[in-house]
Amino acid sequence: MNDWYDAEQRIERAQQLSESRQWEDALVEVDAALQINPNNPLWHAHRGFLLDQLERFEDAITAYQNALDLEPEEPELAISLGIDLARLDRFTEGLAVLSDLAKRQPDCEQAYAHQVMMYAELGEHQRAEEMFYLAQQIDEESPYAFFHMGASLAMRGQYDRAIYCWRRVLELAPDFPGVNQRIGRAFRAKDQLDEARSYYLTELREDPGDIEVLLELGELEVQAQNFTQALGKFTQITELEPTNAAAHFAAGELLLRCGQPKQAEPWLEKARELDPEYPDLALQIGQMYLLQGRYEDARKELALALKSDSDSTVAAMAMGNCLLQLGKPEQAEWMFRQVIAHDANSAYAHHHLGVCYFMQGKCDAGLAQCQQAIELKPDYVMAMHRAALACVELGRWSEARGLLDKALAIEPDHSALSQLRSRLWRKRMRKTMHRLLDWFRPPHSR
Repeated sequence: MNDWYDAEQRIERAQQLSESRQWEDALVEVDAALQINPNNPLWHAHRGFLLDQLERFEDAITAYQNALDLEPEEPELAISLGIDLARLDRFTEGLAVLSDLAKRQPDCEQAYAHQVMMYAELGEHQRAEEMFYLAQQIDEESPYAFFHMGASLAMRGQYDRAIYCWRRVLELAPDFPGVNQRIGRAFRAKDQLDEARSYYLTELREDPGDIEVLLELGELEVQAQNFTQALGKFTQITELEPTNAAAHFAAGELLLRCGQPKQAEPWLEKARELDPEYPDLALQIGQMYLLQGRYEDARKELALALKSDSDSTVAAMAMGNCLLQLGKPEQAEWMFRQVIAHDANSAYAHHHLGVCYFMQGKCDAGLAQCQQAIELKPDYVMAMHRAALACVELGRWSEARGLLDKALAIEPDHSALSQLRSRLWRKRMRKTMHRLLDWFRPPHSR
């Protein structure tokens, strides 16, 4: 009798601890109670809830399954089990659980509503829409159905319809979690950044410490080129959660974009310490070393980046630039050819391939690549400069002058272009003077 009383007391303590979000301590109490009485379905369900809060979804699935075995007619247990299966991408299993629930309890709206999400994740959007309308036949104002239907529409790029669905969720259930964030994402995808920002900020007012929302808001500010605000958001995340590799990576990547490789270094190194396998980390560190002039270090990192993603044109371009700096134009040529094979319209790759040819003494081939780059990017001043130099080398003076005039019209303060044009003008004047002197010289002395 005392054991049963002790179990009840532990469950009461677990509920109190749950209210104060002390999930680990609450779980200890529930586990102790279940040791005494393992046949209480509500306690297994409580255990599943606590495990969900701790993101231990595999264990939560076991807890909900145990509860459902003891109480098979309780719809909430089947719904919780199905949702956790979906969280682990086990959509087919989740659909089986909810389909079975719908057969046994055809008036359970959530049995259909959550299937919308699972079919959408499987790419079966027609089936998702069918489940949405079945849920609406039971409850026309189901926030779950509208929420998941919005996700299905967003996956298909139908952002206006998705926003409509999510706004309906806010009308029906203003406290529904994550809706403002979803609307913010949709507006961001539409490049309507002011609208997106307002929804993200609304979401943050509900939970100022939501790391995922803060990270997305920081990415939005990068997209809006509000770099100071973006860095502030990433820094705030690292203060709230010092072990967050994504925020450290984002801050380092942003500082690199702003041309501050030295300032980026501690952020990227910390990201590597926290998660050595973080996506694109080797690429960013390689680019950081490249900007610092540490070419051998850059080469090693970029080799790692290409090993993990051999099709990365960004890594190939960076490696090509690195090899050029190391005086290896033949190897660099191969990298730029790889980029052009993936993207024939890359003006930068054509220009850099031209530089490889120039370094190998292949002036005609280099000029052809620079001309291709200018055709693809008509305001490409650097390619015009290189092409003009090649024309000078080949004695094609009028072409060189035309390229320089065009480049200086775009960048009139470019000193190297001005100097080259002056050099050509002096050469042209000398040539003209020689012709005049030849014309005035007596025939017998010519």
